[in-house]
Amino acid sequence: MTPAAIGLVVVFLAAGLALGWFGQKTYAAHGDVKVAKTRMRGGRRTRWRSGLWAILIAALLVIAVKDILFAH
Repeated sequence: MTPAAIGLVVVFLAAGLALGWFGQKTYAAHGDVKVAKTRMRGGRRTRWRSGLWAILIAALLVIAVKDILFAH
């Protein structure tokens, strides 16, 4: 493998890790809504913020993959 390919793999692994992290936080915060409505002070904010991060990272990954696959 070339150093460029190794760097690309590391970047995609880091992006996948971040996407999984924020996706898990969004799912966990959403699952606690029925049980802990009164205890979760910032639950809605956590869901929105984590969900937005997950969507942004996923969009950046799609753009990067499209750019790599369809390079001119």
